[in-house]
Amino acid sequence: MAFPKHSLLAAFAAVAMAVALAATTASAQNTPQDFVNLHNRARAADGVGPVTWDARVARYARDYAARRAGDCRLVHSGGPYGENIFWGSAGRAWSAADAVRSWVEEKRYYHLSTNTCDPGKVCGHYTQVVWRRSTRIGCARVVCAANRGVFIVCSYDPPGNINGQRPFLTLDAAAK
Repeated sequence: MAFPKHSLLAAFAAVAMAVALAATTASAQNTPQDFVNLHNRARAADGVGPVTWDARVARYARDYAARRAGDCRLVHSGGPYGENIFWGSAGRAWSAADAVRSWVEEKRYYHLSTNTCDPGKVCGHYTQVVWRRSTRIGCARVVCAANRGVFIVCSYDPPGNINGQRPFLTLDAAAK
């Protein structure tokens, strides 16, 4: 059976478009550069220098995300790096932007003058994102086998959230 030339070209174009769209959707906002850019945008807003992607830190994050892929429990690794974790329920393609946004939104609860969070609120994810001495990151994203949700982890080197230190005040005693 012969098909008209224009039908074959249209079919080929449709398949090519679908493949390209699937590839774009699968990696949209989840590349190393996406994670770096999102972190650096938040850091720049607070006058903090940039982070860079680090292969060693990224390998750690990927290994930990792979371990969590079975259950996606929000449990910290307890490893040598600072760490932020995120979980999003099934039914949405949660991305790096969603995770970093959720962490940075905690800024509203943080008070630099006292280096504390509002009572009953969490702000340590935000302070880790902008921690001035954390200059290398690695992040990973997995879809959870048990519940089809998404688990995202970012690891930070050196770790932040050191008791008694502020995340980005360059004049504090710890910086001298």
